[in-house]
Amino acid sequence: MPLGDGTGPPGGGARGLGRGAGRGGRGRQGGFAMGPGGNCVCPNCGATALHQRGVPCYKQKCPNCGAAMTRPR
Repeated sequence: MPLGDGTGPPGGGARGLGRGAGRGGRGRQGGFAMGPGGNCVCPNCGATALHQRGVPCYKQKCPNCGAAMTRPR
């Protein structure tokens, strides 16, 4: 209320735009999370391994060739 007359900002301000408004489904770092399930895939030989919760696929080694695994999109 800049003038003290009770009118407030023009248009009523930005009501209802609290924390996280309009962000649905985004991860902690702003990206979209893949979720706990799924598989990790080797980019070299195509082998798959079950994704382990809490361990990123790039930290897992391929059981066939030893390359770092990736997470398919």
